[in-house]
Amino acid sequence: MSSSSAVPAAKPPIRDALVAAAFRLFLERGFEQTTVDDIVALAGVGRRSFFRYFPSKEDVVFPDHEGCLAEMTAFLAASGPEHEPVRRVCDAARLVLRMYAENPAFSVQRYRLTRQVPGLRAYELSVVWRYERALAEYLRGRFAGRPDGTLRADVIAAAVVAAHNNALRSWLRSDGVGDAGAAVDHALAYVHRTYARPADAQAVRSAAGAGPGPDGDVVVLVSRRDAPLWRVVQELETVLDRS
Repeated sequence: MSSSSAVPAAKPPIRDALVAAAFRLFLERGFEQTTVDDIVALAGVGRRSFFRYFPSKEDVVFPDHEGCLAEMTAFLAASGPEHEPVRRVCDAARLVLRMYAENPAFSVQRYRLTRQVPGLRAYELSVVWRYERALAEYLRGRFAGRPDGTLRADVIAAAVVAAHNNALRSWLRSDGVGDAGAAVDHALAYVHRTYARPADAQAVRSAAGAGPGPDGDVVVLVSRRDAPLWRVVQELETVLDRS
């Protein structure tokens, strides 16, 4: 007669355990009433472990933003002359959306908590500002030497963040129902239509090896394979209308 024993479930990594414990306590007791000692006790780890992963209690509410900011910075740093700059920063903003959309339940839960705690709202604003600064620094480099280049870079970066957050927060207020990607695409397309310039589109065509094409003889459009058809058409119309 053979016997078998159940394999115990693997414990979550310490970082994930701390986040799960923190949010459980925040929902049960409130953010202000929960201490770091409470969190580590529930997670079953030492106090030192908490501060190895999170500098403060506020940071545990936003555990994924540092990684997302690093990914955005690397994405922008990998840009070349073939990337139209306004389109590039819009695509960079979509990395933030992807982070939220990967775990809708957690994102909605965090949104509700942040709305209830003034200190967390202030912390969130500081995080948003860092994203905006990354976008602006990239655009400043692309617009260097142009009239009002710095001004244009800062305005476009702010517009991208505002459009992205408008769509994202509408989705979060709906408890994560609906297609967040479509809403953000719509908002960012508005920014692109408003701020993209013919000279930038022409530079992209030149970098791709296409000539200037007087009278619009040749247009080269580079798009993602999985881009929806409406977006491809919209990009083409933008180039043709402004060229």
